[in-house]
Amino acid sequence: MDDYDPAELRRPYAGAPLHRSELHAHPMQQFRRWFTEALDAGMSEPNAMVLATADAQGVPRGRTVLMKGYDEAGLWFFTNRTSRKGADLAVNPNASVVFPWHRMRRQVIVTGRVECLSEEENDTYFAQRPYGSQLGAWASEHQSSPLASREELDKRFEAYLQRWPEGQAEVPRPRYWGGYRLLPFEVEFWQGRADRLHDRFRYVPLQDPGGWRVERLAP
Repeated sequence: MDDYDPAELRRPYAGAPLHRSELHAHPMQQFRRWFTEALDAGMSEPNAMVLATADAQGVPRGRTVLMKGYDEAGLWFFTNRTSRKGADLAVNPNASVVFPWHRMRRQVIVTGRVECLSEEENDTYFAQRPYGSQLGAWASEHQSSPLASREELDKRFEAYLQRWPEGQAEVPRPRYWGGYRLLPFEVEFWQGRADRLHDRFRYVPLQDPGGWRVERLAP
């Protein structure tokens, strides 16, 4: 064990206040505003988010994935659908993601229902992926399953490298690989403040289609 005490790792959160009057009426428009500010601040991979799913028994799992797009309806990401998260979403199509923008003392939590993207949407995005990432999707066909060694994975990758040489053959999308769209029913914006008196605002949908209620939460 090391000599560092995590309880002593304290930093003041001297962020600017977040006022209700500053928030957009729609949560994904507010997300667009904050995401743009994270990009402008030079943050590394601000689209990285912690995705939490749960299996049929309610056992939760979390992992970091990359958001690949968003609009007013929600946000989306891509993965191997035979992975643990894919298996979880097949039996429990609900999830929550967290964007931990530490440098800006900000956090966004999006919770909602998950649906599969269309085959056309999957094909379009897969065709845009870098060549190595396309082959990687094939090499890691059994994502989340035990692997005997790194060499086994490298051999699989090399086999697909020979099968579809770069620039000579189009790499098809594996049928098990695709995207998901997270349709939010709750979105929270968290702004760090001094003395742990953070500003937190939660959006919840109204009965009127497209309408949202915004409420302040205790820190």
